[in-house]
Amino acid sequence: MDITKELTIPKLFFEQAKRYGKGRVAMREKEFGIWRPVTWYDYFDNVKYISLGLISLGLKEGDKVSMIGDNRPEGLWAEMATLCARGVGVWLFQDCLVDEVKYIIDHSDTRFLFGEGQEEVDKGMSIFHECFKLEKIIWDDPKGMRNYDQDYLISLKEVKELGRELDKKEPDLFKELVHKGHGDEVALLFYTSGTTSLPKGALLSHNNMLTMGKHLMDVDPCLDTDDYVSYLPFAWIGEQMMSISCGLQIGYTINFPEAPETAQENIREIGPHVMFAPPRMYEEMTRRVQVKHLDATWIKRKLYELSTKIGYHVANLKFDKKPVPFYWRLFEWFAYITVQKKLKDHLGLANVRNAYTGGAAMGPDHFRFFHALGVNLKQIYGQTEVAGISVVHRSGDIKFDTVGHPIPGMEIKITEDGEIITKGSSVFLGYYKNPEATESALKDGWLYSDDRGFIDDDGHLVVFDRTKDVFTLRDGKPFAPQYLETRLKFSPYVKDSWVIGNEKDYITAVLCIDYAVVGKWADEKKLNYTSYTELSQKPEVYDLIEKQIRQANKDLPDAAKVAKFTNLYKELDADDDELTRTRKLRRKFVEKRYEDILDALYSDADMVHIDTTIKYEDGREVNIKTDMKIKKAID
Repeated sequence: MDITKELTIPKLFFEQAKRYGKGRVAMREKEFGIWRPVTWYDYFDNVKYISLGLISLGLKEGDKVSMIGDNRPEGLWAEMATLCARGVGVWLFQDCLVDEVKYIIDHSDTRFLFGEGQEEVDKGMSIFHECFKLEKIIWDDPKGMRNYDQDYLISLKEVKELGRELDKKEPDLFKELVHKGHGDEVALLFYTSGTTSLPKGALLSHNNMLTMGKHLMDVDPCLDTDDYVSYLPFAWIGEQMMSISCGLQIGYTINFPEAPETAQENIREIGPHVMFAPPRMYEEMTRRVQVKHLDATWIKRKLYELSTKIGYHVANLKFDKKPVPFYWRLFEWFAYITVQKKLKDHLGLANVRNAYTGGAAMGPDHFRFFHALGVNLKQIYGQTEVAGISVVHRSGDIKFDTVGHPIPGMEIKITEDGEIITKGSSVFLGYYKNPEATESALKDGWLYSDDRGFIDDDGHLVVFDRTKDVFTLRDGKPFAPQYLETRLKFSPYVKDSWVIGNEKDYITAVLCIDYAVVGKWADEKKLNYTSYTELSQKPEVYDLIEKQIRQANKDLPDAAKVAKFTNLYKELDADDDELTRTRKLRRKFVEKRYEDILDALYSDADMVHIDTTIKYEDGREVNIKTDMKIKKAID
């Protein structure tokens, strides 16, 4: 499809709906155990009446409309309706706390808020009188909404009725609105994860979104008969990229899980052809396989170990671009028949042609693991400011320590300081109400990423880390802590890791155990415990984690090895501001919060006393008193 400057997301939507009509399923949602299909005709109908309903409520060109809720057809209808009404869509993460909701609604000048159900409506109501531009909260799910009678609340059903009434009066209005737009107009406002400061609002045009999708599809074409499962937050650019930028152009079917908790099971049922997820999703899949291996019978363990050896050997030959001898192909077939086929089906990866990961660094161990399983996993590099992707691996040319080559239409350069800069049609328009940040990020059409990296001899981009996060080791060499953190997380017993050591005499780590996996291991060892805190501080658990660290330390230079570590008494949590909503570590914040732990790690102490209060989502507060051990991990 040719992307012209005149093409907008609503115009493309209009064309595709007309093309496919009642004969093709646009999306499915699993409800009450049944996959409910929505045709392109139904999709168009719902979008049209919601869009006209918004006009009836007073939506003007350029007004911001925010959405918060799980991945459901209604969420996508609300977004598309906003764009068709010539508004600007703003998504919030469904697990945003009230303060985060208030900041984004207020900063974005949102006039209308779509909330899925009671939980989201409550968040909107709690900040309604502090956000002076917010006029209406639109809800969809009636569960728990019976006694809500505020005049600023309106149901999605009522909005559609308003739309139908307006359509009777002005039958050509919707078509006129859709065909008014231009590709350079603002379509969506995305708030960045804000690892160092308050989130910034990135303005993306229709052309930004559509050209990025087209260029990715030029590299890895999809078919309109393909299936895609939408289960990652719409507030994340990666999900928008697959559902809107690519999905709308190709016309493949978007499938919505019954609930976030059933996503993995629903992915298995659908068997998608394309998949995009941040590293944490692939890390969870790896951990699930590793745990099943630990629980398996002797014969199953041996078959898995054999098939894994075969898979790794064949994957390494492919990585090195060496031919795979026919007898190794036979071994590969044996591994596929005995183990890999069932395992891929269990993970929902049986039909996947291309699986992508991005948004954070993925360790080489995880990358090798999936290629050994026969999954064509590709690393991408990009950011919200380039509508998702600027660099991706090509099939048959995959190097696990790089992110590949630029997609068509994108240009990548490395500055003298080692910063990665990008130029192309997908580069955003700027930050909303933040000219200083825009000026700093955009210079002569180039987007300055604040990431460090280099281009290798094969023309592949190697991303080192965020400039602010790169360590200087005791030997003066630069080091990316993310690399070591991802190696540590390859262990099924480690859920999160935080590596420290910039300009220090040695590297240390704070680890969060995986409570379910370590708990199962502890049960088998007949160890008694009553909580996460107690289990994490067991001497036997420290011995277990020490083994994982020694494994991760292998092949690393001495200056980059973890010398000391401690197990944190709780999991790192986005609700405590320790992680972003996309689960990136807020290094500056955790360094300040856990200053006592850091000081102890760089002293002669063998433990640090903790006396703190944890606040749970339901408002309960629990006082925790414990002694966190500090243990050496190198001799």
